[in-house]
Amino acid sequence: MKIKLFNNLFIAVLLVSGFSCSNDEDSDTIKGTVEATVNAPEEWSDEDGLKLDELNLPEGFEISVYARVENARSMDMAEGILFVGSRSAEKVYAVEDKDNDGYGETVHVIDEELLQPNGVAFRKGDLYVAEINRILKYPDILNNLESPPEPEVVYDEYPEKADHGWKYIAFGPDDKLYVPVGAPCNICKSEDEIFATITRMNPDGTDMEIFAEGVRNTVGFTWHPDTKEMYFTDNGRDHLGDNFPPCELNYAPEKGMHFGYPYCHGGDIADPEFGEKRPCSDFVRPAQNLGPHVAPLGLTIYSGENFPDEYKGKALIAEHGSWNRSKKIGYRITMVDLKNGEGTSYKPFIDGWLNEEEQTVWGRPVDVIELENGSLMISDDYSGTVYTINYGK
Repeated sequence: MKIKLFNNLFIAVLLVSGFSCSNDEDSDTIKGTVEATVNAPEEWSDEDGLKLDELNLPEGFEISVYARVENARSMDMAEGILFVGSRSAEKVYAVEDKDNDGYGETVHVIDEELLQPNGVAFRKGDLYVAEINRILKYPDILNNLESPPEPEVVYDEYPEKADHGWKYIAFGPDDKLYVPVGAPCNICKSEDEIFATITRMNPDGTDMEIFAEGVRNTVGFTWHPDTKEMYFTDNGRDHLGDNFPPCELNYAPEKGMHFGYPYCHGGDIADPEFGEKRPCSDFVRPAQNLGPHVAPLGLTIYSGENFPDEYKGKALIAEHGSWNRSKKIGYRITMVDLKNGEGTSYKPFIDGWLNEEEQTVWGRPVDVIELENGSLMISDDYSGTVYTINYGK
């Protein structure tokens, strides 16, 4: 394993028109660009909060810091520009590596004061952003990074419930925009059929329909590079103890499938409150049960040339980590071997953000995307970092 590190981030801030560096929480600044200078690769100081030397990667892989982005969540890359959503920061960013040195020194604030704008997706020059209750579009964004346009509202009829309301979005092979609607609770059966689903719509917001049901809270999905069929993560319910139920990786090759929530978890665990209403045999089993409470979020299925051939076709999953388990679990990137829509193995790919002995955490992976050159990017909302993963460089 190799580690590339940079120090002295944010040494200089270049102010541009309309941008303020004031610490005033009432600042009305909403858009601008930050330039951060970096020195030659050295070591992060403890004050930076990054402990890359504690990360465990397979032999031959290396990790480096691509950018520091507050509360970095879901990502999408387009023509060298990395778009990044957030939750608590209420901002959407575009990160640019102008000098092609492997570090995104320019961070554009596309918009702020948004309602948990977790999801971002790029399509034909436009940036789509998901708030809790609506989908926004920023047209011709690549030509307007310094002065982003006002967004167009694509769709605004999603529920305003905050519980599991933040959204991951992506365009599928059918050119539909896929948007999840999480359950508005830990465990319940809502009268509104839109909850606990994955929906999809045309790029202009028309013809919204439910694609999958029984999905408690997915914050990541992708399509297999060969079959073009969907795989998605799902977060299991809480308050059944440390070891139940498992979180899930699910396989959704077609519309109309039901994945069990709130009646059944992990394929064969009847819910103590709702399990008597419908048997587990009514529902689609997970492709792979994941660890309990690991909070799986973004994922990709590797298809590039950067990694060794044995990684092709494997799902790489960002596990954000548990929040109420007596012993922490997750906080890592895991890998699932896939065969005919089923997982055949499940193991860590990168870990070390969690010190298991001390039960301390310095990072929480959120999303993982594959770039055109076959490298990976991983976002971390806890440390405010985007990492790059390469092999043999």
